[in-house]
Amino acid sequence: MKSSLFTVAVALLLGCLPLEAQVVNQKTLTLVGAKQVIAAAQAAARAKSAPGAVIAVVDEGGNLMALERLDNTFAAGALISIGKARTAALFKRPTAFFEEVIKKGRTAMVALSDFTPLQGGVPIEVDGQIVGAVGVSGAASAQQDEELALAGAKGLGRVATAPAVVYFPGQRVADAFSKGEVLLGDMPDRNYMIHASRREKPGVAEIHTLDTDVIYVVEGTATFVTGGSATAVQTIAPNELRGTEIQSGTTRQITKGDVIVVPNGVPHWFQEVSGSLLYYVVKVRQEGL
Repeated sequence: MKSSLFTVAVALLLGCLPLEAQVVNQKTLTLVGAKQVIAAAQAAARAKSAPGAVIAVVDEGGNLMALERLDNTFAAGALISIGKARTAALFKRPTAFFEEVIKKGRTAMVALSDFTPLQGGVPIEVDGQIVGAVGVSGAASAQQDEELALAGAKGLGRVATAPAVVYFPGQRVADAFSKGEVLLGDMPDRNYMIHASRREKPGVAEIHTLDTDVIYVVEGTATFVTGGSATAVQTIAPNELRGTEIQSGTTRQITKGDVIVVPNGVPHWFQEVSGSLLYYVVKVRQEGL
């Protein structure tokens, strides 16, 4: 009888408590926020010239919200990245922690369900609350998976600022053309570059697997070959191939005022150059690559 009265008293007491004492405010990751996380991870991938990767974002319950699969990744990458993100969200710890624990001998943990103890899963935290997690798979290494995931998690809430206007005085441009150099270089927050190029002689066949070249001829004339097949191709840098010449391509005479756009992956070659050839090249990197 006393127990029943005590139970009733507790229930009445709790019923008198204000609503604020009975529930807590929980921050929730939105789809906009999930896409911001992916965008930040993608920017980090471009800055590191990372190969294809899969980026997954889940909410605090481990439910998939957004996934981006970059090119050149392996088929299982999507499942692994989702597993990493889910593990980080449900257990509220980076997956690197669990990978290290298992390496030290606690192998029984691999029997847990919805558990992917592989480096590359990071919780997303806002004001001390875990609102979700991001998982990355398929980068150059497990460490790089982790770095991209961390960049994505830190990208949430980052306020986008208007890009700065870039101005080059005429003399600066003339100086650049006098020797041929990059006017505007590669940066993580943009997907283009501007070259003030100078050429006095023929070149080699070029293939840019990620960059589209927009060429505007300022001065001079050249025989320009596009398409076909490049011979003796070698990789000189990530996503950059060179060959000795092009066979079965399309030949054009380009001169002052001409504009030609060479999409990424298309071989191109300055076969002959008359005098000094000055030309702008705007290199546009394909989004998501």
